[in-house]
Amino acid sequence: MLIKKPSDIKPSEITSKDLYMNRRQFIRAVSATAVSAGAVLSGLNSAFSQDAAAAGEKLTNVKKSSYSTNEKQNSFKDITNYNNFYELGTDKEDPAANAKYLTTRPWTVSVEGEIKKPKTYDIDQLTKLAPLEERIYRLRCVEAWSMVIPWVGFPLNSLIKLAEPTGNAKFIQFVTLQDPKRMPGQKYNVLEWPYVEGLRMDEAMHPLAILSVGLYGEVLPAQNGAPIRLIVPWKYGFKSIKSIVKIRFVEKAPPTSWNISAPQEYGFFSNVNPEVDHPRWSQATERRIGEFLRRKTLMFNGYGDQVASLYSGMDLKKYY
Repeated sequence: MLIKKPSDIKPSEITSKDLYMNRRQFIRAVSATAVSAGAVLSGLNSAFSQDAAAAGEKLTNVKKSSYSTNEKQNSFKDITNYNNFYELGTDKEDPAANAKYLTTRPWTVSVEGEIKKPKTYDIDQLTKLAPLEERIYRLRCVEAWSMVIPWVGFPLNSLIKLAEPTGNAKFIQFVTLQDPKRMPGQKYNVLEWPYVEGLRMDEAMHPLAILSVGLYGEVLPAQNGAPIRLIVPWKYGFKSIKSIVKIRFVEKAPPTSWNISAPQEYGFFSNVNPEVDHPRWSQATERRIGEFLRRKTLMFNGYGDQVASLYSGMDLKKYY
């Protein structure tokens, strides 16, 4: 069940900054040295800005959202060092190790298809489309591990409304960047590239679905899907596309990467459902990263009160 997040939570209870405070100190030292040396060339300034963003640039004017859980959050270290991001490698530690290759400036996102107002947005334009919110979501991966993460982003429906979909827009497809130089995992045929994902329009319009541009109040790290990714908390692990470059409005259900790769394991709808086992493991329980004991998996990842009506009358064992 979602509950409102108190405004007076102590910082010590919600954040673990030791991992990247040292990086900030280093950046400040480098900055001071550069200024004293008179390094003010625009090219150097641009490069420094990009490095600073990758190291944890603070996001401003972020509002606390009532769409949050009060569960204990995972640490910054947990969230940024245990990742599924095959474009940066298949092992959980690979994305953090290969994050240095994923430069995120310049970056554009094309919004196209069955809409009245197609447009290509610069990433900085996108972050200003709607007020940024911190949403602390309970997230469960298909591999039966889970975390609690303080994402920063804006509702996906705010972008949809600006695009003005036509009556033919029944689904939305999302497409990840394809660039093996920046995404070394794409050098291998683990999946068909680029990575693609899709939502039904009513799923995409639900207020819980967000486009995230940060976590812990700072710019999204590369290993977590920078500069912009999809977060659908009742489908996390199934619908978690990262580093988005295209958003297409389409009439028919679009192909999705894992359904193409393993249709017997990943259907188009793929909700978190403890009653439907994955062919290779049970979905009934999960292990929260940082904990030893397993816990029961909640239907729709605990967001059933908000989203169950989307699937009224559907056989969720058939439409997995």
